[in-house]
Amino acid sequence: MTNPRILVVQHEDNCPVGLLGEVWTSRGIELDVIRAWEGWPQDASVRLGAADGLLVLGGEMGAHDDDRFAWLTPTKQLLLTAEEAGVPQLGTCLGHQLMAVAHGGRVAPNPHGHATGLATVELTPAGEQDPATAPFGGEQVVMWNNDVVTELPTAATVLATSPDGTVGAARYGRHGIGFQGHPEAGPVVFNAWTVDKPSAEQVREDGIDVAEAARRVGEAGDRLRATWTPLAHWFADQVEERAASRA
Repeated sequence: MTNPRILVVQHEDNCPVGLLGEVWTSRGIELDVIRAWEGWPQDASVRLGAADGLLVLGGEMGAHDDDRFAWLTPTKQLLLTAEEAGVPQLGTCLGHQLMAVAHGGRVAPNPHGHATGLATVELTPAGEQDPATAPFGGEQVVMWNNDVVTELPTAATVLATSPDGTVGAARYGRHGIGFQGHPEAGPVVFNAWTVDKPSAEQVREDGIDVAEAARRVGEAGDRLRATWTPLAHWFADQVEERAASRA
């Protein structure tokens, strides 16, 4: 019997699977990672067929930037194929936005500005009842995004909002869930996006104190791990259930 497998679409080298991957590999789940910026593989659909779950991670590109980042179009199609096949899908940040666009929604720059650092998860009534999000009301998640979902597809249910009122988490179809934040990210990953970059600005032109945000994420590292480990286990349960149904 083969181990359950999750197909991962990674958009940038510094946007890894992080905490989620640590939990999954500890449970014996295999990770098949597509490093999309190196070229979209011709066998992506075959690899999805061999997988029991799909994770689409974040990245600095926009969800509508298909003309600049050619792999975004097949990534959206992969999400739709997974939904049609009943494969559990999880999207974080850009992954969440791509899921929305694939189902007919729209993404645009957040009129409230760039979200940087920690934000509190505010559940909707639907989110309080959904096992994927119910444990996280009032908890904090790492944010690093300029774009947000501005128009939801008809097949979507909002599960959480961000402090500025934008979509924080949603279900898409029967098998997809997206988070605008980064449940996979802790201090090391956040620093790689911010203060550890050679071109890092300690204070952005829009007034955001990136260094202070990184300090707060660092202080919250243990809490973030404790908070979001249950999400990793929840998705692993869905993946293992899918694998068992195909055995």
